[in-house]
Amino acid sequence: MTKQSIRTWVWLHKWSSLVCTVFMLMLGLTGLPLIFEHEIAHFTGADVEPVELPADHPRISLDRVMNIAISQYPDKVGMFVSQDPDDDRVWYVTLSKAPNLEEGLKQVAVDARTGEVVAEPALEGGVMNFIESLHVDMFAGLPGMVFLGFMGVLLLIALVSGVVLYAPFMRKLGFAQVRTDKEKPTKWLDVHNALGIVTLVWFFVVGGTGVINAWGELLFMNWQHTHLADMVAPYKDKAPLQQLGSLQAAVNSALALEPKRTIQFIAFPGTGFSSPHHYGVFLRGSEPVTAHTSKPVLVDASTAEVTASESLPWYLTALQVSQPLHFGDYGGLPMQIIWAILNIFTMIVLGSGLYLWWVKYRKVSA
Repeated sequence: MTKQSIRTWVWLHKWSSLVCTVFMLMLGLTGLPLIFEHEIAHFTGADVEPVELPADHPRISLDRVMNIAISQYPDKVGMFVSQDPDDDRVWYVTLSKAPNLEEGLKQVAVDARTGEVVAEPALEGGVMNFIESLHVDMFAGLPGMVFLGFMGVLLLIALVSGVVLYAPFMRKLGFAQVRTDKEKPTKWLDVHNALGIVTLVWFFVVGGTGVINAWGELLFMNWQHTHLADMVAPYKDKAPLQQLGSLQAAVNSALALEPKRTIQFIAFPGTGFSSPHHYGVFLRGSEPVTAHTSKPVLVDASTAEVTASESLPWYLTALQVSQPLHFGDYGGLPMQIIWAILNIFTMIVLGSGLYLWWVKYRKVSA
């Protein structure tokens, strides 16, 4: 490279890093406990643990599950019903004053076999909810998510420019070599470069999936106004529903259409995942590759007839795949531990970069 091109890459690396580093450190610190969110919930007793019963114990109908959940909060209506990917013994029923109202939500966990109310998981408050909100949007909603996505883009620019600058640097030193006999700033420069190049692929994966997740709300809004709008278009001029039909019948119709899939979640009429006339039944695949992706089936909420179903567009599929990958939620505890170690390395890279800038700044301004 010429001297001018090197200066350009140095400028890109310096300012993209400086602008995003503080936010990336915050995301690294908050992301660390989120990697072990399920384990923390189990350890603290926040995890829902239903009673042990034979595997072939019969299930109660979803209509009864809804009646039980609403009996806990008679002033609320159904919003969502979901299950954990690896545990179908509990239905999580999310209730609200109205299906499109996201304030004052309550969740009731109902045993799918006995109808017992197992727990009422807190959707607001608590340390983990605080950490998750800080990590996802910094308590700023959609603007916060868009901003963090932009910080992720700057991180990717910093990574690319760092690799470009590391190439000529390696001509003088061995791969990931640290000169322990040099002064402190030089040693930290070597540590910064070594850890950065060793964790580069992971850095790209987490940074890229982080950008996709941060802008997921925008992707979902695009799906709402295009694909979902086309799916519900025939119901555009129909009168509002006076009464909802059987939820269990609607689910049966969706599963009859896709017998090899299982329920991911169900959206009630009026939510952003359905229409005022439909249950939105989202079904996940049964194979490891498709377990994190879903296919929406719209079922008429009065007749339990399937009216539309199509695979999600590629950008929402990418979003669904990136969400568990971002937190290392594909390979169980071993992968989570690897993710946590790499996360710590990443924070060292970020922190050492700030330290090196500060040392240089002090030297220049002295």
